[in-house]
Amino acid sequence: MKPEKKSVPMRQQPADERIRNFDEVPLGYSEEESLSEAFRCLQCVNKPCVNGCPVRVNIPDFIKALREKNFQKAVDIIRETDMLPCVTGRVCPQEEQCQAFCVLNKMGADPISIGRLERFLGDWALAHKKKQEYTADPDTTIGAKNKKVAVVGSGPAGLTCAAELIKKGYAVTVFEGFHKLGGVMVYGIPEFRLPKAIVAKEISVLKDLGVQFMTNVLIGRTLTIEDLFKKGFNAVFIGAGAGLPNFMGIPGEHLNGVYSANEFLTRVNLMKAYKFPEYHTPVKRGERVVVIGGGNVALDSARTAKRLGANHVYLVYRRSEQEMPAREEEIIRAKEEEIEFYFLTNPVKYIGDEKGFVKQAVCIKMQLGEPDASGRRSSHPVQGSEFTIDVDEVIVAIGNTPNPILRITTPGLKTKKRGEIEADENGKTSLPGVFAGGDIVTGAATVITAMGAGKRAATAIDEYLRG
Repeated sequence: MKPEKKSVPMRQQPADERIRNFDEVPLGYSEEESLSEAFRCLQCVNKPCVNGCPVRVNIPDFIKALREKNFQKAVDIIRETDMLPCVTGRVCPQEEQCQAFCVLNKMGADPISIGRLERFLGDWALAHKKKQEYTADPDTTIGAKNKKVAVVGSGPAGLTCAAELIKKGYAVTVFEGFHKLGGVMVYGIPEFRLPKAIVAKEISVLKDLGVQFMTNVLIGRTLTIEDLFKKGFNAVFIGAGAGLPNFMGIPGEHLNGVYSANEFLTRVNLMKAYKFPEYHTPVKRGERVVVIGGGNVALDSARTAKRLGANHVYLVYRRSEQEMPAREEEIIRAKEEEIEFYFLTNPVKYIGDEKGFVKQAVCIKMQLGEPDASGRRSSHPVQGSEFTIDVDEVIVAIGNTPNPILRITTPGLKTKKRGEIEADENGKTSLPGVFAGGDIVTGAATVITAMGAGKRAATAIDEYLRG
């Protein structure tokens, strides 16, 4: 019997309701919807979808277990390689990875909605939570006894590395500079895309496995990498992300009301500014907001500004919609929420009022040229095409680079021109026993890419500590 051509749609909050709250937008599959979608899977013997997964989840096998209604078995299969299924099921760009390899694409049908099935199973596991246990094969843990590994950063790379190492028999401690665990998953991704309670519950699974966590410890300031070795750690994994925002260097960026996306989203997400004064962190609630950028962070900022009460939110992007790196489904949702797009447009300066607050963004039209190093077509200004937009808030979301604190306080640690740590494909750095992965090595990327880096580094650390 041929599978249904169309995938099972996911229910979501109507746009006119969700722009007034921070509740999750997509509502997830029900058990019935999950089973209907799972039975579309062809159960390919060569498992092409696995090739598109950075952490190599055994996708056909977990779908087979789901079809048999053995949900716990399906969860266990996922967690063999992915300890954060609720997170990856929500924010992983499956359409560019595992689902892009689905054979149904070649048959003129929708690919299996792998992420939605993963989310269903992850949420089911949390709702039916049993203490996560893992009994390692003694043959695989020889050499791990009494050896300790420090993990810097509790984002996706750090958590994945920690999970892999604890399963190999090492004692693992994760050091987080913020007061909350989760890295970019709690300070960067809005509640309506990834609820913070979900992240906390996923981390609790790692705690069950024995991973130790220490918050408010900024490595490079509270302790250095050298201090960690002095404290008896045998290896260090750096997964601290890329948290230093980029700016364009144009006139007016110093004006009041001009935010980096990092500051804006951290205030709103991590520090609950959207609940001010219940929480004591304020944030500007502009009525006419311009967001600069075309990635997921830009869309997250624009949609957050809308929920904070903005009447007009303009997303200004220097290329066309086809070149936008953001997920297609998030672009669609942003349009449904009446975010106003200015494609082929770039700001050239901001104008302030007499009190130093931004009041206008001066923009210029752009035209596309040949593809640049990113593979997307380069953009060039059209002379004489300047125009102004009246604004009272600007959010700059054009990427990040690593905070220099680790580079400054770690002699001998080689870094690239923009501050990323130099590391090979397995995370090995210029210092013995120090490994790195995720955004601090590659620059800003996806959650699942960082998880893949953490997984590879864990394998390399294991081999290093075995000698």
